[in-house]
Amino acid sequence: MSVRDEREPLDPRTTSLYDYALFRHGIEPDGRVPAGGYPLPDGPPPVSRRGRLGPAAAEAAVTEALAPLLADPISARAAEAAHTRLAALPVLPEHIHRIVLGIVPEDRYTGRARRLARRLTRDGTHASAVHAGLALLCNLGDSTDTPTVRALGMLQEFSRDAVAVLDRIDRTAAAELELGIGAGAPGHDAFRDAVAGGDREAVRAALTGGPTPPGPPRRIAEAARLDQLLAEYPQDPALTVAACRLLLSMAHTHQYRPEVLDYAQAHPVYEAVVARAHRLTPSADLYTLLLSLAQDLRSGAGAVLPWPPGRRADLIATLGRLLAEPLWAAVPDEAAAAAAGTGTGTGTGTDPSGHRAGWMLRTGRRPFIPPAAPATFEIEVVVSDPAVRNVVETRIVLGGRPLVPDLFASGGCNPPEFLLDAGRLRAGPEPREVQLAEAYCTEGCCGALYVTIHRDGDTVVWDGWRGVEGKRQPPAYRCDAAAYDAEVERAENDRSWSWPARDTARLITDGLRERPELLTAWGCSTGPAFTAWDEPDAVELHFTYAPGAEPGVPGKGDPWLQFTWRIPDDGTPPKSQARAALERLAAQNPRTWARLCGGSREYAEALGHDWPAEGL
Repeated sequence: MSVRDEREPLDPRTTSLYDYALFRHGIEPDGRVPAGGYPLPDGPPPVSRRGRLGPAAAEAAVTEALAPLLADPISARAAEAAHTRLAALPVLPEHIHRIVLGIVPEDRYTGRARRLARRLTRDGTHASAVHAGLALLCNLGDSTDTPTVRALGMLQEFSRDAVAVLDRIDRTAAAELELGIGAGAPGHDAFRDAVAGGDREAVRAALTGGPTPPGPPRRIAEAARLDQLLAEYPQDPALTVAACRLLLSMAHTHQYRPEVLDYAQAHPVYEAVVARAHRLTPSADLYTLLLSLAQDLRSGAGAVLPWPPGRRADLIATLGRLLAEPLWAAVPDEAAAAAAGTGTGTGTGTDPSGHRAGWMLRTGRRPFIPPAAPATFEIEVVVSDPAVRNVVETRIVLGGRPLVPDLFASGGCNPPEFLLDAGRLRAGPEPREVQLAEAYCTEGCCGALYVTIHRDGDTVVWDGWRGVEGKRQPPAYRCDAAAYDAEVERAENDRSWSWPARDTARLITDGLRERPELLTAWGCSTGPAFTAWDEPDAVELHFTYAPGAEPGVPGKGDPWLQFTWRIPDDGTPPKSQARAALERLAAQNPRTWARLCGGSREYAEALGHDWPAEGL
């Protein structure tokens, strides 16, 4: 990136925003861009809300300003005219970017459109013109545009659009820009400076010398050129571990679209990690990493990548053989003994309850057991490493391909209590719509994935998809009814993935479903019990108090209170714990012991409840 020679103040009326960005960066004492980027120079006042064009009128006005120029030779005078028209429009600059993205010039005019884009980005003095130029470059730019776009990305106004352009033409530059303008987090500057300085050893040290640098994991991998770094340091086990952690973070499904699906170098990084795993020293932490990687390759986001035929199965088999070797196979038992205080083994003090060791023992060989036949429909309940996140998913695999990460971008699969315990996957003669996944925020915010299941003679049909990413409409899926019923029955009866607290929660839920009066008698709503996110060995029951015609369901404007009852695992059998919990609900008003966690403060205090000191 070039730097202007002059250091005098610039006139925002005649200086392009590109030159302004270079000037601001050039006068930084340490050469670093501040967190968030530089503000724009003072310019004309923003478009007022009252004078702003509506969506349809704005789209027509922007198209009218640009369309003629895309069909004529681009001269300096024409570009200046476009700049003037765009600057004068009563449209927010960021809206201009969105509108111009939808303008696709005819093939014979793409060269002219590209030249116009470059003039607007290099010479534009108004944000509207630069936004339009960046939007055109999103579809028409190439690697020669990287320096200009990177410079503009240092300005707050254009940082997001610049990253979007660079994602199309230079992924490494996009990552460096996004991480650069997100500076400020502890550990961030060392990694960013190593990348910016091209010091590969310092990049390796930043990745392996402590926690993963803060930032989106895909951007960290792209900025580090992780696939190349692994090739440069083939004997470094710490780098192998760091790469594995980044892959698993990218493949995490309880977020917006798993980042690994957009990571262009995912294949070589998976290959390198699996090929080098035999050099790692067996330990509980590394066992869980490799086991989680196998889960991902079998039925997670990593399985959705376009693998060559049979290659994904080979990688899973390689991990399976490694974890079956005596030193690795002994790790779960040793971790359990260490947690129980009966041995020293390879266990870790970070698992005092033994829940992680129990997860290793329950999960150990599950990812490596091939289907009994080349099945086209599989149900797999997957529990993630509890030391990372307490997530239980019902993963559906169709024709060897995981369904949810392929079709839905905003969250993971629903839990087995929702899909299996409630019998929602069973196929009957009447069509039934089933929610397979919900956005990690809420359905009302970012949607959910639905399918309609019905029986058609000796075939079960899945069709009527709803909520699919990108408004795709997958074809109908058909399965032999006998094979389908057998797989659903097997999954419903398989509890080998579960643990005592999860079983207790299921039994409490079943008991409340059969005897809803245990809560409604106290003016409370019934609801499912579940294991706590922050303490998987504890059961939580949430219920709402709202007396009225329908207990626990407040009418419009009526006050209500929400409570949480946390039940720690006391070591007795789940049936005994569930029975004791249900008997307590029958005998005593749960509002007298459960923790208040929501609702109306005034209503709570009127009923004699103390409002939580920390607030809600």
